[in-house]
Amino acid sequence: MSARPRTAFLVRVALVSVLACGGLTACGADEEDLLYATDYANHEPLGVVGYPTSESLRITQQLVWRLADGKAEEVEGLAADPDEARGDVERTARNWIRSFHEGAKGKVTAEFYDEGSVRQLVVVYFHDTGQTKSFTVHLTGMAGEDGWRVTMREPDPKQASSAPDWVPRTPGGLGSKTPR
Repeated sequence: MSARPRTAFLVRVALVSVLACGGLTACGADEEDLLYATDYANHEPLGVVGYPTSESLRITQQLVWRLADGKAEEVEGLAADPDEARGDVERTARNWIRSFHEGAKGKVTAEFYDEGSVRQLVVVYFHDTGQTKSFTVHLTGMAGEDGWRVTMREPDPKQASSAPDWVPRTPGGLGSKTPR
């Protein structure tokens, strides 16, 4: 092979490599969207009250789906808490699954409180079991670069399964505004 055809061949190989790499990067987003769509199709629809952002809704749906599936490691993967709180996160995930697994498999309504540009309080109503759960979702990292996550610091089983005393019995009872 002369120098000129060999150079052209190497340029083509490099171009194909760059295009393939770019395609794989794009596949990551497509794969995430496909997983989300599959999860959406495989679970009971989530009722919504209040004004979630698309991302606060997405992380809440994912949490409810992971609770329904009983997948502790995947629940832990949604946590906002820093590495030094990993033990609390692991215990919280197990407590939440133990407490809300059955309810999460049925009809669920999530109420999103207040304005949610960077943080939002969410109350989830598990209709089949009559349980409620509140938690906070928020942007993590510098300028939200890590995306939306869930605060998980309830390693005590009683704390993890208890409903806050201010939560109305039915969604929308406070007009999606936290009591002041």
